[in-house]
Amino acid sequence: MDREAQENPSKDNAEIASRDPLVVGRVVGDVLDNFTKSIALTVSYGHKLRVHNGVEYKPSQVTKQPKISIGGSDFRNFYTLVMVDPDAPSPSDPSLKEYLHWLVTDIPETTGATYGEEVVSYESPKPTVGIHRFVFVLFRQQGKQIVYAPGWRQNFITRDFAELYNLGSPVAAVFFNCQKETKSSSSSSKKR
Repeated sequence: MDREAQENPSKDNAEIASRDPLVVGRVVGDVLDNFTKSIALTVSYGHKLRVHNGVEYKPSQVTKQPKISIGGSDFRNFYTLVMVDPDAPSPSDPSLKEYLHWLVTDIPETTGATYGEEVVSYESPKPTVGIHRFVFVLFRQQGKQIVYAPGWRQNFITRDFAELYNLGSPVAAVFFNCQKETKSSSSSSKKR
């Protein structure tokens, strides 16, 4: 009976992990190690498009920088936000992964990215082949700090970046899917 009790917790953990959209979407594994979410992160494009794990948006819907909201109650805590595409240039050949789309540091808790220091400006998703995942990762900083922009956007590695700046494990993450718009999908949205 003791053996069964010991096996059940791991079985329960495996079942929970198999339902986690970050695991199912391979964000955990491809971009991040397993972590425990500890703060609310809200990402919204415009007034109506809130990012939920695995939702699909068209490139035309995500051209403008999203609104970021960080939960919590202590504005003396600071965060770093990273947005990457682990499927660049294509999911079948991600030789440029992770492509860095946005990097903002020193974001005070209870606020959003507009209150932080934009280190790398927002570049809207423009996938050319296949369905790409666009991942927002939030790290809690130990305090305000200087972060240098990488020399290029391609082949950014979120894990290495976090280690370099002593950010530890992520505190929140969310992703959406995006693929190239076809003429029929863009023209159908223009029809009555």
